[in-house]
Amino acid sequence: MAGNYQKVLKEVLSYIRPKPEEKKKLTEIAKRALGIAQKEAKKFQAKAILAGSLTRDTWLPGKMEFDVFILFPSSLTEKRLEQFGLQVGKEVISKMKGTHKIEYAQHPYVSGEVSGVSIDVVPCFDVKDPEKLKSAVDRTPFHVKYIEKNLQPALSDEVRLLKQFCGANKIYGADAKTLGFSGYVCELLIIKYGKFTKVLENVTSWEPGHVIDIEGYYGKKDVPKLRKTFKDQILIIIDPTDKKRNTAAAISAENFFKFKKIAMGFLEKVSGEFFFEKEFKAISENELIQIQMKRRTELLAVKFAPPSVVPDILWPQLRRLSERLQDILEEVKYEFKVLRRGEYTNEKDLAVVLLEMEISKLPAIQKRVGPKVSDFDDSKRFIEKYKSQALAGPFVEDDHWAVEVNRKFLTARDKLIDSLNKDAKILKAKGIPNFVADQIAKGFEVIYDNEKFMQLIRQDNSFGTFLRRYFEKESLV
Repeated sequence: MAGNYQKVLKEVLSYIRPKPEEKKKLTEIAKRALGIAQKEAKKFQAKAILAGSLTRDTWLPGKMEFDVFILFPSSLTEKRLEQFGLQVGKEVISKMKGTHKIEYAQHPYVSGEVSGVSIDVVPCFDVKDPEKLKSAVDRTPFHVKYIEKNLQPALSDEVRLLKQFCGANKIYGADAKTLGFSGYVCELLIIKYGKFTKVLENVTSWEPGHVIDIEGYYGKKDVPKLRKTFKDQILIIIDPTDKKRNTAAAISAENFFKFKKIAMGFLEKVSGEFFFEKEFKAISENELIQIQMKRRTELLAVKFAPPSVVPDILWPQLRRLSERLQDILEEVKYEFKVLRRGEYTNEKDLAVVLLEMEISKLPAIQKRVGPKVSDFDDSKRFIEKYKSQALAGPFVEDDHWAVEVNRKFLTARDKLIDSLNKDAKILKAKGIPNFVADQIAKGFEVIYDNEKFMQLIRQDNSFGTFLRRYFEKESLV
């Protein structure tokens, strides 16, 4: 079996190692950028370092990018940090004859492009103790130092294999869209286990709440306490540079179990197929009709233009909108039922919340059950409220007052339209996330017929792929 591993992994590496000319170009541009950044940073008593997978040679071909971090004195105010950081960033990109734009994370930073290479110039505070960080980005220099010290050059290809393996299976990246394994986590796993195959062998035995503590900050007796501290976090990998932080906090339960499954799959059937993304075609109209005939559910989609915010803000807001729409439909007095839901956005001009309805149509009449007849005050209020609108009653049923009334909404579609057809202030009061509420207030559409779904697919083929993945939900066991 080891021979099979070696042959397959060697072949995969021939595809995922950057070509010499690619490596030369990226290295030369990084060297120039760092030199300029160091000179500009000195003007503000700051220093510059390179960060990212380039610094430890774990980057994949096509990923022509790196970060330059500008470490400012921790005595600086946040306002000054942002001001000076943008000034340095703009100078770096300008002197390299590139183009730039301002992006926003915890602090604004300069994102530039020089000769096809993406360069982010990020300001942070030069703190000496990781427990005294002033912002989240202050942590990166500690990670750079730790990986450079502990990840031996011979392990670079092992990290590449793990990154490619995760990327091909859509679980690479700790961003809000993916909720997967970050590059830093991949590097830590290789430091811990030494080889790509050893990572997979260990992954197969992981259970929810599994703890990895490379630096040995904690003992076995501390595991229950750690699981309580990092409650609801499926995997716990203690940050070697900060024992109070879980570097795996972003990983979703779905991606945790997916990793276990594909690890086991590769070990059972050693194949290069696991390292390259499977092609998913957009769902066809005929397939969509067949699926609906089989499932007997109704598809509803709330379509709107996404707000102009970074993906790490957009995706959480889209998921919260999805949850809130389900809550609105399933309020007790309405009795609609959502079977499953999904979210899609191309992050440019289309955002969709998909709601697959188990119960989407209801009878015209609805029974409302009130208080016990022995609850005098509540009974009085109930009778007063319903006596004029009741079709039947108020009557007594099992010692409770009850009435039959006309149902306000007969379809989930009508309920959605009524709930969302409000101004932004009201939408926000209903629990719709801020940026999304602003966009929905400008206009939205509830799609429910196949022709409209197919129009969306023709407009954005990736939406059709999303629909296929939604219906072809893979088993994780």
